[in-house]
Amino acid sequence: MRLRALLDTDALGLRLLGGEEELDRTVRGVMTTDLRDPSRYLSGGELVLTGLAWRRDAADSDPFVRILAQAGVAALAAGEAELGDVPDDLIVACARHRLPLFAVHESVAFATITEHVVRQVSGERAGDLAAVVDRHRRMMTSGPAGGGPDVVLDLLGSDLDLRAWVLSPTGRLIAGPKVGGPPLPPDTCAQLAAEHLSATRTGRRAPHRVLLGTAPYSLFPVRTAPRSPQTSQASRDVRETVLADWLLAVEADAGDWPEERLDLLHGVTQLIAVERDRRDAARTVRRRLAQEVLELVQTGAAPAEIAARLRVAAPVLLPGLGAAPHWQVVVARVEWQDDALQTGPTAQSLLEEILVDPLTTGPEPSDRIAVAHTGDEAIALVPLPAVSTEHDGSEQGVLADTLLDAIRAPLTAGLNDDGRLTLGVSAAVHSAEGLRGALEEARHARRVAAARTSRVCAAGHQELASHVLLLPFVPDDVRRAFTARLLDPLREYDHRHRAELIPTLEAFLDSDGSWTRCASRLHLHVNTLRYRVGRIEQLTGRDLSRLEDKLDFFLALRMS
Repeated sequence: MRLRALLDTDALGLRLLGGEEELDRTVRGVMTTDLRDPSRYLSGGELVLTGLAWRRDAADSDPFVRILAQAGVAALAAGEAELGDVPDDLIVACARHRLPLFAVHESVAFATITEHVVRQVSGERAGDLAAVVDRHRRMMTSGPAGGGPDVVLDLLGSDLDLRAWVLSPTGRLIAGPKVGGPPLPPDTCAQLAAEHLSATRTGRRAPHRVLLGTAPYSLFPVRTAPRSPQTSQASRDVRETVLADWLLAVEADAGDWPEERLDLLHGVTQLIAVERDRRDAARTVRRRLAQEVLELVQTGAAPAEIAARLRVAAPVLLPGLGAAPHWQVVVARVEWQDDALQTGPTAQSLLEEILVDPLTTGPEPSDRIAVAHTGDEAIALVPLPAVSTEHDGSEQGVLADTLLDAIRAPLTAGLNDDGRLTLGVSAAVHSAEGLRGALEEARHARRVAAARTSRVCAAGHQELASHVLLLPFVPDDVRRAFTARLLDPLREYDHRHRAELIPTLEAFLDSDGSWTRCASRLHLHVNTLRYRVGRIEQLTGRDLSRLEDKLDFFLALRMS
């Protein structure tokens, strides 16, 4: 229904105080509130009814109206029962933010207006769509017994013939229809997540429409409530949400959908957001355990005290586990060029999502990790079931390369050109005594990753016991000068003579200087190999029989 229709209904007793040029706006719902910031309960298109109890003085009007305008409400209706005439400062604020303002006569109850709007809006929507929305709402608000997002997605398929999936920002498949076709391939999930993150960062209006091959998809953001009650949804920086919020991917082109169907999908995302908030709340205990262990480790507490906390954490993270597990530490940091943002909570949410795939499968994949954050750093305490009675370092656990392969493409799109994500992974430790070292090891590994140039980088503990630990910290100009002095003569010779001195050098070093193994590897006669090595030595003035010169060439190749 249109706002104009409200004025034509005498029984509502509404009087227009401003915004006549906006009366063709569509009303999609109604909400009564006296909260100073009701943004978390708004989805757009509402007629907001208020008794003005939130207003203490004239300065309160503009912030309240700004929040409503940013949330996309259709209009504001202020009751005259408490304060009499609507204050002038509220009229001025509504005019400034182009928000239509109505006065509600004291003789008219808000319930009367609410019933009228609901009846009109429901009557204008197709009966089938209204029934589906109602079924969705009942399913999601009934708690875990309602079936979660999978049931909602099945209803979309059965009632509207829409295949849809819920994805994390890393491209992890969170939920999908249990019937109606094969699951979404992991590569497709990653591409959709990347497209969504890129579109969100560039400010494109949702739903984001993409074409993968011949299949069209429409991507709807699943907005969750801010963790801090002082932060409104409308005022959050997109960088705080883009790496944390889920998305709903629908296999259809929503470009020509009617408003009713778009409203329905928007309502579905709100219901899925309820499930996300429920899962997020379930992580509270694990986060607190991680925070407590982290504080003990960082303050130098006795190993016995840390071990006691780990014994408490183990049953929560790995219920039913008999023996004490081994532990790994993963450290993550999100950095933006504008360092005014608090990135710790973002890194925490992101790390919880990143660590799901390598560890678990099932409906509640987050129940095996505990992530805390301190400052701009997120720290995960990852339990690993003990595979033997003696710690030999052979546990697989979390691998830096595996994490990087799973998240690089989507998160690079979300970070755009002004953000970075760096990760460090420790080795497994089997006691509280080793946890402090694991934390430092993970932090050092993250610094190694941070010295690289990619938007998303990860490093594991293996890199702390190798020359690769040193290479990232060599200044760029020194690296260029060193490699140019050793390798440029060889590159130029290869270019002019179509020779293969650089590949020959690499193979010779990989073969530990063995003439026979290297010749066999390159399918050359040993005399031909000796000629090439001699040419390398002649062009560079180095001697490949000397360990020092072999090492220089090795490092130059690694830094090039």
